[in-house]
Amino acid sequence: MKKFDTAVQELRYRVLKEIAKHLFEENLNENLLDIPKAIVPGPKPSMRCCIYKERAIVEERIKLALHTPREDENVIQVIPIACDECPLGGYTVSDACRGCIAHRCYSACPKKCISFDSSLRAHIDKENCLNCGLCAKNCPYSAIENRIRPCERACQQKAISPSEDGSAFINDNKCIQCGACVYTCPFGAIVDVSSIKEVIKDLQNKEDCVAVVAPSIGGNFAGYKTGQIVSAIKALGFKNVVEAGLGADIVAIEESKELEEKGLLLSSCCPSFVNFVNKYYPTLSDKVSKTLSPMASISKLIKENEPNAKVIFIGPCTSKKDEIKRDNVKDYVDIVITFEELQALIDAKNIDISKLEVSEMDNASQFGRGFAQCGGLASAVKEALKERGSKFEVRALSCDGIVECKKALQNLANGDNTYNFIEGMACVGGCIGGPCNLTHEIKDKINVNKFSKEGKVSINEALKGSKIIK
Repeated sequence: MKKFDTAVQELRYRVLKEIAKHLFEENLNENLLDIPKAIVPGPKPSMRCCIYKERAIVEERIKLALHTPREDENVIQVIPIACDECPLGGYTVSDACRGCIAHRCYSACPKKCISFDSSLRAHIDKENCLNCGLCAKNCPYSAIENRIRPCERACQQKAISPSEDGSAFINDNKCIQCGACVYTCPFGAIVDVSSIKEVIKDLQNKEDCVAVVAPSIGGNFAGYKTGQIVSAIKALGFKNVVEAGLGADIVAIEESKELEEKGLLLSSCCPSFVNFVNKYYPTLSDKVSKTLSPMASISKLIKENEPNAKVIFIGPCTSKKDEIKRDNVKDYVDIVITFEELQALIDAKNIDISKLEVSEMDNASQFGRGFAQCGGLASAVKEALKERGSKFEVRALSCDGIVECKKALQNLANGDNTYNFIEGMACVGGCIGGPCNLTHEIKDKINVNKFSKEGKVSINEALKGSKIIK
């Protein structure tokens, strides 16, 4: 059964699995040099020009996986040695150029930096080119291509550019840690920092580890019941597994009150959306909800009930690794790992999920679980107002992806008051479109919908029935 969308995800997983296996067995140091050979056995290269380069890249992946993240560093990192295969150059004339006599490309160019050889084939003077794209738009054969790296194209904030050595460079001042580049890079040269070393250490030290799992778990681990994944997490040594969906139910109640009080509100659930507002629309920062995210809200309650607990969030999101650095969150969530990293931990321990019984979690409401998809938060806020008996009219706009978020924020900044509640989701589709979901397929959305419908009927019912919320 396919575990991942791409071979890049598979490669990241294999490295993490090997590291985790040796960490669990407490023999990593003596086997550290053998891991690259296990991943790239040879004698023929399987991914690049030679096995030696492949192994050198795996070594860099290992270093990054074992690296303890610093407070001041970006959670998205580039492995320069792995980033060397993408064509550069901006607008380039391809072989599709027919040498036509219309020369619309030349006429459209404001700098007249296009010339023609003896075959009338077009050439672009790169020194004078503005990369405006007018030549490409006017070419009748679509023979002019804009050669932008996949990571640069995926980054809507234009936070990625070529460095001096040609590898990708991330401008931390522009980056919102959404992870779109992580999923998009065809060579896996951009990765999110990992904390599996810290998780394994806590598990081996018999700490009271509590896992908080994102609602999008319902769309991951195809072929297994969600309750079996809960059992697998407990088999790793976690004391308890709690739904972040319960935190979503709390958020729905609190944001409904905040919206009714203020009359205008931007959601605070997606950390990348919050980063985007703060970095690109700082004049709107005061409109962002003061309510903690679902992850932080339920973790806060866990810490209040169990001060010594180690709370570890598990989800599809890279920016959650950035969120736990915030002053209002870091006391509640100790570590964040992704579904990719969870899969590596489970397999490193040789846990056969198919043979596990189904374990139950406190059921969040169907609205709390619905936070996994764009539009789910807005629906939950409306439901919370309804359950509270409020007559407040919500004019909600659910922004599906950062491009829609930008448009909505720009309209708001320009004085457009059509909407009084803006739900911002940086990933297209919402959390089910997050970069570290195991797969990104239609069936995942179907499974998430099914998981949501298995939740409690109402928000109040979920909160009253929870063992965590006292």
